[in-house]
Amino acid sequence: MKRIGIAALLHESNTFLSTPTTESHFRADLWLEGAVMVEKLASTQHELGGFFQELIPEQQAGRVALEPLVALRATPAGTIDAPTWELLEKTLLDALRKSPKLDGLILAAHGAAVSQQYPDADGRWMSLIRHHVGDEIPIVATLDPHANLSATMVDAVDALIAYRTNPHLDQKDRGIEAAQLLMRSLDRQIVPKMAAAFPAMAIPIDRQGTDEPHWNPVLDLAASQRSRAPVLSNSVILGFPYADVPEMGSAALAVTDGDQPLAQQLADELADSLWQHRDGFRSQLVSIDQAVEQANSDPKNRFCLLDMGDNVGGGSAGDGTYLVGQLINQANHPTFACLYDPEAVARCREAGVGAVVALSLGGKTDRQHGAVLQLEVTIQSLHDGRFEETQVRHGGIRHFDQGLSVVVRCNRSQVTLLVTSKRMVPFSLQQLRSCGLDPSSFQTLVAKGVHAPLAAYREVCDRSIRVNTRGSTCADLNQLDLRYRRHPLFPTENPEHWKSK
Repeated sequence: MKRIGIAALLHESNTFLSTPTTESHFRADLWLEGAVMVEKLASTQHELGGFFQELIPEQQAGRVALEPLVALRATPAGTIDAPTWELLEKTLLDALRKSPKLDGLILAAHGAAVSQQYPDADGRWMSLIRHHVGDEIPIVATLDPHANLSATMVDAVDALIAYRTNPHLDQKDRGIEAAQLLMRSLDRQIVPKMAAAFPAMAIPIDRQGTDEPHWNPVLDLAASQRSRAPVLSNSVILGFPYADVPEMGSAALAVTDGDQPLAQQLADELADSLWQHRDGFRSQLVSIDQAVEQANSDPKNRFCLLDMGDNVGGGSAGDGTYLVGQLINQANHPTFACLYDPEAVARCREAGVGAVVALSLGGKTDRQHGAVLQLEVTIQSLHDGRFEETQVRHGGIRHFDQGLSVVVRCNRSQVTLLVTSKRMVPFSLQQLRSCGLDPSSFQTLVAKGVHAPLAAYREVCDRSIRVNTRGSTCADLNQLDLRYRRHPLFPTENPEHWKSK
């Protein structure tokens, strides 16, 4: 019987935010140790759900014994502060030390975690685990394609497998794939050999939707590679431009059975394909004025306006007012938006449902995302903020908690606002329905994201527009003060030539 350890440490760190990520952020999202991981995660669409779906039957058949170690995750936010990172490392290593001797490990990492001490935080924790268990133990790990891949990550494990879709709808499938690869390694059916390539390009966030036509040549090549017998897996890494680290940028991975030169050849081919088609990855930016005008002038369609500069899933505050403020002034039809503002929620709770109150709303976290809005609103309802998503949606999360929340109607406009006391990623329409709102009753819905919300919002929206708003997650790479990234990188620079080794 083989003993398999399971661990996860997931954070997407936005280094352009002044407020760090702390222990409380992890505790508020996901902090599980031991067997409770199975209870809480086995039924999710997350990659950990995929791990358990594949491995629990193996345990029931007596082939393996599972050792759930820890699962640690925080909603994307700022750099992880030093005390928190030390605690995360200690929690991981303590769980390893307490576990029986392991024969294999399966890990869930994000790939864009940054701590104050370690810019490549994922490379750091995976390397610590490798050092602890030694070189002979097979380790397979999953990655979010928004990783900033490092050579340290590649060296720390036997195989890395990234989700293939953005929005991320295949997390569970990739978890199953990773578990199968680990089992085959433990059974000595395969010997994974992995290689990476790093083209001289960063992919702007607005061009990272993998179901759009400019991705077809690269993804067709990836699928063709996977059809070859020695190929175990491959991955295209999109990169996360809001982590200003030396690894920032795109990458490619390939894993073969026992053939390191072939793995390098395939990774190079994927990287070369990205480079050859780079012009298709240039940003196509739409201003706030243009987006509002389009939504106002087309009453036959329902719009999702994606507030890219205040992308909660990229770490932003969720209280940005640039787009919402303009819609309050100009929208000529029923419009919905969500803002994070615990002070405003507390004010509404005191006033009670039905009250008309003057609110100072949004724009409070920092000065990057617009001014505070002074609004007169009518309080329509109060809610506990908990909701559940059972469908396959970006992120694979099932249970959500946005804290005490209030629905208000702006008195001199057609805008309805959902105001939350916790930041919430817009990954589920249950966010609205749980608060008594019918998404189809609005002609325009604002989602503070880029690609992730569309997995849900396509259900009710005919058209989506990615809006070039300012903020800590703005889509225009030229507006980001990226000091530490590798140079040169297309499209900020335009190197004439790049060729893989």
